[in-house]
Amino acid sequence: MPGQAALITGVIIVAAIAAVAGAGWLYEHARGRALQKALLASAASPLPETVDFAALEKLPPPVARYFSHVLPQGQRFIRIAAIYQSGILRTGAGSNKWFPFTARQYIAPMAKGFVWNARVKLPFGAHIRILDSCIAGTGSGRISLLSAFPIAAETGTPELNLGTLHRYLAEAVWCPTALLPQSGVAWAAIDEQSALATLRIHDLSVSLEFRFNQMGEVTSIFTPGRFARIDGKYQQLPWEGRFADYQLVSGIRVPRQGEAGWHIDGALEMVWKGEIVAIQYDAAIAEVKES
Repeated sequence: MPGQAALITGVIIVAAIAAVAGAGWLYEHARGRALQKALLASAASPLPETVDFAALEKLPPPVARYFSHVLPQGQRFIRIAAIYQSGILRTGAGSNKWFPFTARQYIAPMAKGFVWNARVKLPFGAHIRILDSCIAGTGSGRISLLSAFPIAAETGTPELNLGTLHRYLAEAVWCPTALLPQSGVAWAAIDEQSALATLRIHDLSVSLEFRFNQMGEVTSIFTPGRFARIDGKYQQLPWEGRFADYQLVSGIRVPRQGEAGWHIDGALEMVWKGEIVAIQYDAAIAEVKES
């Protein structure tokens, strides 16, 4: 009968869509696990034992004050940090729509890299998955609808490599041992409240101005030129991040809140605002191995 045939056809179509979505979810989930494992493998090199606070006296005064403020005596170098975030973001400085997100991020100082796995809520119960990473100087970005259907992907272009390395250096405030000279960061004095941090890996080099308050906390970072993808093309724009609400996590003082954006036509347009829900240091290694 025609009605039964239409019903059967509809069931078949729905089942086919569900099967494709399920296969897509499994594939995208596997990509996230593979990036996490690659990050951990790259972070397997030997670590220094503990932070040498005597050596910090050779650093610019605001930098030395920062490490003395945020790290306890006897602090061991962090191999990997697992950071759980929530917040809002928008797709570009020209957009008026903000979307809520939750994210899990891993930072590995010895790999000079991170993996950021975010779920961004859209209207009508939909969402997109954003998977950004920087591992040993290679950047990667991937967006999928419903965590199943790829929308955009890019890996290893020079602009993306530099952009993700800038991000790693800025977000190292959540894993402070990543900013130590033993982790590859070179510091140069600017003035009593700021210093320039430079990170080199392979043939890549990025620098950020770190700004500190009187207590020694990083309040903001800035670069006059980070690559932004606008209308499908890369261009360098001034980029700034701000941090606030420092709290103790496992004896380490880190900011609970952050935001970042681009300077466009003389105005700072924030595109990301996040709050740290929880941080785990090194205890997350087993979780990465099993995830």
